Amino acid sequence: MTIIASKCPDYKVTVVDISEERINAWNSDKLPIFEPGLLERVLKARGKNLFFSTEIDRCIDEADIIFVSVNTPTKMFGEGAGKAVDLQFIEQTARRIKENAKSNKIVVEKSTIPVRAAETLAKILHSGNNSVQFEILSNPEFMAEGTGVRDMEAPDRILIGSMDTPSGLAARNILMDVYLHWVPKERLITTNLWSSELSKLVSNAFLAQRISSINTIASICEVTGADVTEVSRAVGMDSRIGSKFLNAGPGFGGSCFRKDILNLVYLCEYYQLNEIAAFWEQVVSLNDYQMERFVKRILQAMFNTLVGKKLAIFGFAFKPDTGDTRDAPAIYICKRLLEEKAFLNITDPHALNNARKDLQDIEEGVDFIEDPYQAVEGAHGIALITEWASYKKLDYQKIFDKMEKPAFIFDGRNHLDHKALYEIGFNVYPIGKPALKHL
Repeated sequence: MTIIASKCPDYKVTVVDISEERINAWNSDKLPIFEPGLLERVLKARGKNLFFSTEIDRCIDEADIIFVSVNTPTKMFGEGAGKAVDLQFIEQTARRIKENAKSNKIVVEKSTIPVRAAETLAKILHSGNNSVQFEILSNPEFMAEGTGVRDMEAPDRILIGSMDTPSGLAARNILMDVYLHWVPKERLITTNLWSSELSKLVSNAFLAQRISSINTIASICEVTGADVTEVSRAVGMDSRIGSKFLNAGPGFGGSCFRKDILNLVYLCEYYQLNEIAAFWEQVVSLNDYQMERFVKRILQAMFNTLVGKKLAIFGFAFKPDTGDTRDAPAIYICKRLLEEKAFLNITDPHALNNARKDLQDIEEGVDFIEDPYQAVEGAHGIALITEWASYKKLDYQKIFDKMEKPAFIFDGRNHLDHKALYEIGFNVYPIGKPALKHL
């Protein structure tokens, strides 16, 4: 919405939320999320044509276009528990729109929702004796955290799904006019509603599948002496495959990949496509395996015991340039290391507050330290889980001098200069490469 406001000065954009605390943060200089370039754009547009409010009902009534961007978590109870999407917030929003809309509206799905969810929205909005007409559009988001501003300002594509009716196509054209303020027409894709809804799930599933695929190759590389970076470079230069999302690591995280794959699995099971469901479920299973494999490599390298040993955790966010820790591999990895009786010093440039929430049920054995040089004092090893650029610039000789010996580095992202670390004296354990060790 910030990008739309900045690119479309003739539109009034109001973001509403039930959380007064969150809206107050959006109206301050300390936004509730970190995203490079976002604060500058909010400050430039806020109060001119970009507003943040808790007056949801008034804003529904005044709006011509309503973007529905509420949370759609995995359902954790009843039918479909653990796989299906929990649509209660979508339904609550639809009912609130219906209650407060006094004129015709275009309702745009931005949340990731199951195929044919627009049908449910339409049934709720048009129920009863309501004379107001609603057109439902699907406009899924393809921006990635950490590059959200860039992804919105120069998108690969903008996808808009609509009903193939005169009123549906007219609503689609109105939304297209918004994006045409800055997006080239050839990057606007139009489909039917169901194709648009499914495309979001499939995009995330394919990206996650590539990560799980390269991580399986990383495990082969470690036992054969091959180098996963060299393998992925050779494979990625094939124009049919491409190089993106072929970086080995401790597993994928974030709010979308696991949730959307499980939603796809549930969809397949619902239509009794059991073999296809099993295929996609394996992508999630491999991701869980990769996180556990990372923990076991630490355990085995450090003489099969972590009892009483201190580990510095470099990075907790699920990826760099965001403070988001939803489904971050670090959550599972840290909990497993704590089960092995290790002591953890967790450091991250922007995710420590969320890390505290994620590990709030842990009573002892973990400290949250902003300064990485302080985090490594007396540590036996370092586990790098998030590839923040700042970690490349640290003085690793200074870090080595502060640590217990032998000193270990487990580079979960192949982010650092392994040869230089080895020459300093570290025992270096990359992902998908032979270890460099003095032992």
